Amino acid sequence: MTENVIKGSVSTPVSIVAGARKSVLALQHLIAMFGATVLVPMITGLNPSIALLSAGIGTLIFHTCTKGKVPVFLGSSFAFIPVILTVKELYNGDLAYAQGGIVVAGLIYVLMSFLIKSIGVERVQKLLAPQVIGPMIIVIGLNLVPVAYGMASSHFMVAAITLGVALGINFLGKGFIKQLSILLAVVTGYAVAYSVGLVDTSIVGNASLVAIPEFTFPKFDIGAIAIIAPVILAVFMEHLGDITTNGQVVGKDFIKDPGLNRTLLGDGLATTFAALIGGPANTTYGENTGVLAITKNYDPSILRLAAMFAVVLAFVAKIGAVLSSIPTSVMGGISLMLFSMIALIGVKTIKNNDVKINGKNIVVMGTIIVLGLFSTQLSAMTGMTIGIPINETVSITGLSFAALVGIILNAVLNMKKTA
Repeated sequence: MTENVIKGSVSTPVSIVAGARKSVLALQHLIAMFGATVLVPMITGLNPSIALLSAGIGTLIFHTCTKGKVPVFLGSSFAFIPVILTVKELYNGDLAYAQGGIVVAGLIYVLMSFLIKSIGVERVQKLLAPQVIGPMIIVIGLNLVPVAYGMASSHFMVAAITLGVALGINFLGKGFIKQLSILLAVVTGYAVAYSVGLVDTSIVGNASLVAIPEFTFPKFDIGAIAIIAPVILAVFMEHLGDITTNGQVVGKDFIKDPGLNRTLLGDGLATTFAALIGGPANTTYGENTGVLAITKNYDPSILRLAAMFAVVLAFVAKIGAVLSSIPTSVMGGISLMLFSMIALIGVKTIKNNDVKINGKNIVVMGTIIVLGLFSTQLSAMTGMTIGIPINETVSITGLSFAALVGIILNAVLNMKKTA
């Protein structure tokens, strides 16, 4: 009896400390996803609180579908912004029709997951050689760096201090302090930004303590569906790249276990759910993969805790207001490190898989990088669409087009060998 009491008295403080650590690590993931997740509804006119709610519940749906094995956070997808705005204009500002299109797009993802399960993930994996995957990951990271730079440019000094603190702790810190590099950097950057008058405290003061988000429900029209649904063809490769990148960071093959079919199912169901309540389409977030790469803590339960925080945040307006008050320059500084880490993971993928640097592989890798980084600019310069037009408003371009070309090119050039 006495022995059990002693054990209980020791284990309880330990469990409290462990829980506190998890909560802090989850908060880092929440901060990493917050800016981008609320930016999409701010641009399109959807409700930011609903976006947070659907991101949190969508992440939990994803983890359920993937057996809790994949440390991923789902947030608002930028790929859908142009088509949402197009539908908004065509339907006199009624975003419910855009929601209907997103519901169908999510269901298409679900159908794709069943198709991949029937044909087998092994066949998909044969197409995904390291000389294809590595450059795809590099493109994902490098395409995001200009976004981070644009955010940092609003106040370079604050961004530089935030980045410097994050790098300093990451390289010089040890143990749990090292895992908190992002959170500590953001807090430091916030304090510096406040001292120079960049923090708008009125946002926090004017926010109510608790607020119920305004739910809206979808309307379905074949025209809106035709505009939005084809985006799935473009973002499939984005999903593939993100899941592969996440697996490379963690050191596991999530395409095989729990399986690409399950990750697609989770993404599709999360997107459908989001659209049903008035949120934007969901997608796997590179920002949170960057956090994994920096902290070296790959526990999926931390991502689920972050998802629960996001759900609570949707209803607690004061906390959301505090996060909203984080200056863009602070998030830009920390994002520069997160996105650069993703690009470096791509380089490591090529190196760690001993890809032969021969003529064939150089052509494959160079094609993916050039098309992935510059297809948009080439289209603007030449007046031609460097990609595959789907309809009048949607084309497979950028990373999606580069990945398709790279996979086909690698299959042709390396038919008998994959490296």
